[in-house]
Amino acid sequence: MKNTGFSLLAALAFLPFSVAAGTIPIQLVNQDGVGDVIGNVKVSVAKEGGLVFTPNIHRLSPGLHGFHIHQNPSCLAQIKNGHVVAGLAAGGHYDPHHVKAHGTPWGEGHLGDLPALYVDKNGYAMQALHAPKLTMADLKGRSIMIHANGDNHSDIPKKLGGGGARVACGVIQ
Repeated sequence: MKNTGFSLLAALAFLPFSVAAGTIPIQLVNQDGVGDVIGNVKVSVAKEGGLVFTPNIHRLSPGLHGFHIHQNPSCLAQIKNGHVVAGLAAGGHYDPHHVKAHGTPWGEGHLGDLPALYVDKNGYAMQALHAPKLTMADLKGRSIMIHANGDNHSDIPKKLGGGGARVACGVIQ
């Protein structure tokens, strides 16, 4: 796969970050790989337990987007059924307990199921989200993914909440 359109800032996003530092660079993804950095997500421990994800992201389409922790620390494209799929190297939703079901961040679904990401009419996502079941240790060696569409936190009527294509991603190392 060719890697075109990288900026120096995008290349720097591949450098590992310490989970303790708490900032994950977010990049656009497409069939050619990863592209421009469009912001970051800061992660902190919530007083009431779990983690708080605070995005500072721009250049996304307005509305709700699926937002998840994925299994692998990669945002690269991969081939599936003869087609290149953006961000597929991130693997599936983080599911260490093998529940194999999509659900709410506070329910019985994948541990990597996060609240939906809200993007305002100007393409900015800045609203903090609480993931009550996650710890900082869960994040190490994973990725965070933003999907094209909203997420209904169910496998019905569409698998994985109907979030659709992977549009942006950040590697957590």
